[in-house]
Amino acid sequence: MRDLRKTLIIAEAGVNHNGSPDLARRLVDAAKKAGADAVKFQTFQAEKLASRTAGKAAYQKKQTPPRESQLEMLRALELDAEAHRKLLSHCRKAGITFLSSPFDEESANLLECLGVSLLKIPSGEITNLPFLRHVAGKKIPLILSTGMATLGEVEEALETISSIAPIGVTLLHCVTEYPAPYEQVNLLAMETLRKAFRVPVGYSDHTPGIEVPIAAVALGAEVIEKHFTLDKNLPGPDHKASLDPEEFMQMVSAIRRVESALGDGIKRPAECERKNMTIARKSLVALRDIRPGERLTGDMVTIKRPGDGISPRDLEKILGLQVVIAVGADEVLTWDKLK
Repeated sequence: MRDLRKTLIIAEAGVNHNGSPDLARRLVDAAKKAGADAVKFQTFQAEKLASRTAGKAAYQKKQTPPRESQLEMLRALELDAEAHRKLLSHCRKAGITFLSSPFDEESANLLECLGVSLLKIPSGEITNLPFLRHVAGKKIPLILSTGMATLGEVEEALETISSIAPIGVTLLHCVTEYPAPYEQVNLLAMETLRKAFRVPVGYSDHTPGIEVPIAAVALGAEVIEKHFTLDKNLPGPDHKASLDPEEFMQMVSAIRRVESALGDGIKRPAECERKNMTIARKSLVALRDIRPGERLTGDMVTIKRPGDGISPRDLEKILGLQVVIAVGADEVLTWDKLK
């Protein structure tokens, strides 16, 4: 039976604040208004995240100055410790959970000091076992994205974490491309993760639109993460692959409807359809007038609507029984008319 629970919907603000604390606060407010349960940022020190020779992904090159290095891009998108503290405070006032993905040990330490209740580990760190050991030592529950990973790499990451501390881990299936092609999403891999590791699973979506995360919820995702921006036309690497507030609100509404439609898995008549049972089902009906004292034979009975008489499944049971009350042609047979 499906465990009834609310999907955790995360608005991945990421670096869509463009390095502006004010824009970050506006993202928080917009995420709350759009129905997100949490808003997630990225915590990093550019100098610890990328070397001077690190290149940019193709999608990043399209949305940022071509001569700019990854390190230069990251420097412009970094938020300092004070900005994080103010963001966390703003989230609490707005009534939305603050989350962030640390990309280095000092950034993880900062989030721990801020008192976060959950850490999100990005896909690129799944093979960074020293970092996973460091984060696991904080004994804070983790959400671990698995983009670009094999099943073996996911297993190794989980074993590394569990070797340090017995903390809860939720795995997110993910395809690390922006946008991710529909035909390469392989959404059923989410179920593979659930069966292989017996942990909660979810989906971090990079496809255009909202269809795939909705489908993921129907398949049992307990967490949905989706990139979020105030305006897709803003400069920066991730805005084009994000949902704007209206689109995000539509996704949230659709997910909540799907949740309510999933139910508890018990097959039984729904309350709303009970009134239609006698209309749509059939009963045993007399083919001709039947006098009291006659015994029923197959040529006396047919099957027709409505369904408020003897069920067709009882046809064999009534053959040979004696009629005690006269039954007119085309009249529904009921048990009180038979002996």
